[in-house]
Amino acid sequence: MKTLTVPLYNHDGKQVGDQELSPAIFGVAMRPTVLHEAVVAQLANARHAIADTKTRGEVRGGGKKPWKQKGNGRARAGSTRSPIWVGGGITFGPSSERNFSQKINRKKKNLALRMSLSEKVSGGTLVVLDALEIPAFKTKHVAALFAALPTKTKKRLVVLPVRDEKVLVSGRNIPGVRTVNAASLSVVDIIDAGMLITTKAGVAAIERILGPKKA
Repeated sequence: MKTLTVPLYNHDGKQVGDQELSPAIFGVAMRPTVLHEAVVAQLANARHAIADTKTRGEVRGGGKKPWKQKGNGRARAGSTRSPIWVGGGITFGPSSERNFSQKINRKKKNLALRMSLSEKVSGGTLVVLDALEIPAFKTKHVAALFAALPTKTKKRLVVLPVRDEKVLVSGRNIPGVRTVNAASLSVVDIIDAGMLITTKAGVAAIERILGPKKA
């Protein structure tokens, strides 16, 4: 395969070399149908039913038959909580127990992740740092780093090889910034981000997670 590289930057936003990327992870051809399926599945799995109506069995009252079956000239009725009565239950209404989840196999999910990462590389919105070390719990340190980087956008996704409290806490007050671990990377997060920022260790973690599994 052809060698794939992106610029490698330091904390001052200066290029200090090149970062080699695996073409099998960051150089995958786009297949819109697979990507669409993965996005729809992720959004559906995160969806929770809120609207809820009561059926005739859940509405309060209606235990007594309103009038005798025959002899009064009126239609037969067994309960005042029938759906055709005012105050009765709802037929085919929304339920809080509705399940919106969709299944997608691991192969397709990982392929969608590789395609979305490849799109960042081809679009020039993947920024790799030699290291990401914040000296203190200060928002200004992360803000200064973003200001020094070449790609300017409000939506940034910071991908860390492992959880780093200083980076997480220092960046969460900046609008549009989201920090995730490489193991928790999702297709929607990647697509939604205008710029994806990671480190050499982050690239290695992504390639280890999404690369071919050893027998």
